[in-house]
Amino acid sequence: MSRVRTWLSLTPFATFAAFAFFRGLSLSADTQPAPDPPPGMMQAVFAGGCFWSMEHVFDEIPGVKSVTAGYTGGTAQKPSYEQVELGITGHVEAVRVVFDPSQVNYDVLLTAYWHSTDPTDGTGQFCDVGAQYRPVIFYTGDAQRQQAEASKQALEDSHRFKRIATRIAPASPFWIAEAYHQHYYKTHASAYERYRIGCGRDARLKKLWSR
Repeated sequence: MSRVRTWLSLTPFATFAAFAFFRGLSLSADTQPAPDPPPGMMQAVFAGGCFWSMEHVFDEIPGVKSVTAGYTGGTAQKPSYEQVELGITGHVEAVRVVFDPSQVNYDVLLTAYWHSTDPTDGTGQFCDVGAQYRPVIFYTGDAQRQQAEASKQALEDSHRFKRIATRIAPASPFWIAEAYHQHYYKTHASAYERYRIGCGRDARLKKLWSR
C-alpha cells in the first residue's frame, strides 16, 4: 500500500480501499501462465519495483516485441495481485520482455534495467517497500546467467555504489498480471504520472545515475 501512501494519509482500511481503487483490484485471480516465446524469440525477466514503471523502460527498445507485467519468483499458483501485495506468496512484481536476439542483445536490456532501478536497495524500490518489490534479474539459461553476473560484477568494479543489492536468480513460472495492469502507464497516463511523481522515482534515478 506504499504507493497510495506517497500521496494519501488515511486509516489502514481507507488506505486499502483507495489502493484498490487506484490499482483496480479484483476479488478473484485473473492471472495466467506466460506462454513460451514465439519461434526465434527469447525472453528476459526483470523485477525492479512497480511493474507499471518497468514496462515503458523496454517498450521502446528496438528489437523488443512485447513487454508484459506479471508475478514471478514465488510458490503460489495463479497468484492474485492482492496476494502478491500482502507478501504471502513470495512473488515479485516483474516484467517479461520478449525480444528478437538478432535485433537486440541481452546486454542492452541489462543496461536498460540497471539504469532504471536503484541497485543499492534490496528491500524494495523507491517508495515501494517490501519483498514483492525487491530487485531481481531472472535468467533463462547459462548464457543469460553469465551475462547478468558479468554486468553486476562490472557495476561493482566501477565503485559507483557501496553495495549492489540486486539479486540474480533462475527464472521461475511467470504469471501474467490482471489485464488492468498491462501498460498502465499508457491506459491510465494521468494516474500513473501522479504515482510516479509522488514516488520520487525519477529524482532518485537522476541522483543515482547522472554522476
